Amino acid sequence: MRYLTVEEVILIHEYVLQLYGGVPGIRSIALLESAVHRPVTSFGGSDLYLSVFDKSASLIHAIIKNHPFVDGNKRTAIVSGIVFLRMNKYKLVVSEKRLIKLALDIADSEISLDDLSEFLKSYSVFK
Repeated sequence: MRYLTVEEVILIHEYVLQLYGGVPGIRSIALLESAVHRPVTSFGGSDLYLSVFDKSASLIHAIIKNHPFVDGNKRTAIVSGIVFLRMNKYKLVVSEKRLIKLALDIADSEISLDDLSEFLKSYSVFK
């Protein structure tokens, strides 16, 4: 499995800000590192997030909840999750409107991590 690096997520953030606008800057590098490394978390030698969808969900959730950037956290999180899935041979097929609602629901704690993983799975196709 291929994981995003902190540097790649920073590049995604810069790209998202170029596309949609916003204030650049990292609010906390430690929170960013924590979010980016969450998908590889293990305990006792076993991964905590087993599927590619669990791992993508954990990345998206952590970026939104950790709020490591000054601006654009939700957009960066969603794009990072999409890129992560693509790197691992899945394509997310869903409307931008639905992704916006998803990001807002995560920020408002209205969707669980398991539900987010199921959402990603249900809207993904293997490439």
